[in-house]
Amino acid sequence: MKFPSKRVLAGAMAASLVLAACGGDDDDDSGSESTATTAAAADEATEETTEAATDAAADGADLADLSGSIFVSGSSTVEPISIAVGNAFADMAAGVAVTVEGPGTGDGFAKFCNGETDISDASRAIKAEEIENCTSNGIEFIELIVAVDGLSVITSAENDAIECLSFVDLYALLGPDAIGINNWADATAPADEIAAVVTDLGAVNTPYPDADLTVTAPGEESGTFDSFVEIVIESVGEELGEEDANVRPDYTASPNDNVIIEGIASNVTSLGWVGFAFVEENLDVVKPLQVDGGGGCVEPTPASIASNEFPIARNLYIYVNTTKLEENAALEPFVDFYVNEGITTLVGTGEGQVPYVPLSDEGLAETQTVWADRETGTREG
Repeated sequence: MKFPSKRVLAGAMAASLVLAACGGDDDDDSGSESTATTAAAADEATEETTEAATDAAADGADLADLSGSIFVSGSSTVEPISIAVGNAFADMAAGVAVTVEGPGTGDGFAKFCNGETDISDASRAIKAEEIENCTSNGIEFIELIVAVDGLSVITSAENDAIECLSFVDLYALLGPDAIGINNWADATAPADEIAAVVTDLGAVNTPYPDADLTVTAPGEESGTFDSFVEIVIESVGEELGEEDANVRPDYTASPNDNVIIEGIASNVTSLGWVGFAFVEENLDVVKPLQVDGGGGCVEPTPASIASNEFPIARNLYIYVNTTKLEENAALEPFVDFYVNEGITTLVGTGEGQVPYVPLSDEGLAETQTVWADRETGTREG
């Protein structure tokens, strides 16, 4: 699945769409641009929501009279949702140009807290130091959860030797003590030693095969990287008494999800992780592994992610600058559409939808209430 890293979206009044070259991951900051057609997923999603968008326009403000621009930056994981919403909104508000780019969650927050963007896409909650940066610059925000993503642990579709990995397995293969391990079998003894101490984060699946271990995964700028470290690596590290446990540094790190998919696909006994949506679109070349976080092996599916049965799941967010809401007449109706018609029709595993997991009814109601009340700050700790 190839999502462009930047889009400038406008309605019928615009001469063309200005888009970036395909291949943005959660932290791709290449900045290269070219004129291209809209991504197929976003186009199909737009078509699917034409009727809903028309109804929204009739019920709300006269969007056809709106003009101006909206700048969205941040997570490339959330980027395809914002692109689809931007396309649908542009059908109703031809005078509003919506720019969406995906340099990464951290880079997006840096721009957002500097007052450069209207909305920040994020594949994790905002960090304390980022809040401090926003506060020092007078930036107040509204935090809105828009979907759920499962981090899929992946290998090549040709790899028949591995079906399930526990948190303990993943720590032994990808954790800080795995530096220099380039063969799966070499991690067998360390994994067994860890399993003797960490007994509640899944059983080890040793012995591992005698095969090359080639790791390709997101870099440390990525929200996808942060989430994996926090959920998997730090959980095992804490039980081992390891403070600030992190992923081994000796792997192929890429800011481009498509490059990660290609790296995994090209090595039969590869290992890595990426967002659920990118795996779903590449099942012909990569295989998502079952993961055991202490409750047995679970396959990443929309149902298992939504129910929290799959142990590596995370919320996806947008952050709205409240000052920009006052200054930009187009921003409020855009966010109205985003959290109502947008995520309720554009997110899902149906044809033409962006393949993340929709919010539960309770989660959707909470997001819509937070927006309706213009509740500021984070609720994520």
